[in-house]
Amino acid sequence: MSLLKILYYPDTRLRLIAKPVNEVNKKIKKIVNNMIDTMYQEEGIGLAATQVNIQLQIIVINTMEEEKNNLVLINPKIIKKEGNISIEEGCLSIPEYRASIPRYNYIKVQAINIYGEKIEIEAESILSICIQHEIDHLQGKLFIDYLSKFKRERIQKKIQKKRKNIDQGIK
Repeated sequence: MSLLKILYYPDTRLRLIAKPVNEVNKKIKKIVNNMIDTMYQEEGIGLAATQVNIQLQIIVINTMEEEKNNLVLINPKIIKKEGNISIEEGCLSIPEYRASIPRYNYIKVQAINIYGEKIEIEAESILSICIQHEIDHLQGKLFIDYLSKFKRERIQKKIQKKRKNIDQGIK
């Protein structure tokens, strides 16, 4: 088990656009396994490779149906979307902040699985939200980008204040 270091907002590497994976080989499988270990260690329900400074189109998701039942999507692409849903979302790269973000309730996704096979999956509700959230990461987009300028600036100020306090040894 190797844990990967999560990038935290406002790290500019979170804004990089991930490149497609050309071949699912031993190296890619190792990255996926490390991402899964990191996701569980950090108690997240999803993780995009860009969040651990790997600029490849890979996401892992805990489907929450059974313990350690993970969904691995390589080069994911939403091909159908319907309905609306909004719940409070959080992000491992922006800890302690949550916001309701408008998403599609249903999506159909094409991707490659860990075995290098083309797959299509359908997702609804929280699984759909999680997949959309992680795909956004692959495109350099964060959930706070959906917020108003005022709310985004408020979060940025809180993060700056917290960072300043940490630098000064204040909790």
